[in-house]
Amino acid sequence: MKLIDLSLTISESIPNFPGSPKPHFINWSNIKDDGYNLELLFLSSHTGTHIDAPYHFAKNGPKINQIPLDRLVGNGILIKLRKDRNMSITKSDITSFEKNNGIIPDHSSVFFYTTWQKNLKNDNYFTENPGLDTSAAKYLTSKKINLVGTDSPSIDLGKDESFSVHHIFSKNNILIVENLTNLNKIPSKEFTFTILPLKIKDATGSPVRAIAS
Repeated sequence: MKLIDLSLTISESIPNFPGSPKPHFINWSNIKDDGYNLELLFLSSHTGTHIDAPYHFAKNGPKINQIPLDRLVGNGILIKLRKDRNMSITKSDITSFEKNNGIIPDHSSVFFYTTWQKNLKNDNYFTENPGLDTSAAKYLTSKKINLVGTDSPSIDLGKDESFSVHHIFSKNNILIVENLTNLNKIPSKEFTFTILPLKIKDATGSPVRAIAS
């Protein structure tokens, strides 16, 4: 079984969502003085490849530590699209995929590969990224989808300052995973995923180690 790492490496130089603090690593202990190495980490819970709990946008939504494990491990459906700056993923994109590959079953976990991850180091990465429009979000919601993942920094279009899709998914208890990488290395439209956040009490999100096989 070949494992594919879908997570970005978190470092002090990783690009961050505008307005979020940059990660900061503080050397706290070292082998010479203390007998062991240890560092302190300062970073947003939405740094790098991360998962949004519904609580991120829904006042009464589940928090990170309340997400059942069986929602974080399972079978994923990969939809490969080429979406450039400010381009929407629409309901039509999804139904076209279904026409050629079969209907997406209810309660599925769906991942979108847009090729946008190649722009990670560009200035427009967070401001002009592709994302779902509300027609796509409502269509997936009608299927009671478990989780939606993307190689984009946000499930919403970068120019959507109201976070429309985040609101739709969060109020319907749909998990969101953003900033995935290496989706292009998944060879088929169906795969097995493991996406594990830290079990942080009452958190809105967490960096994850995401793996495909």
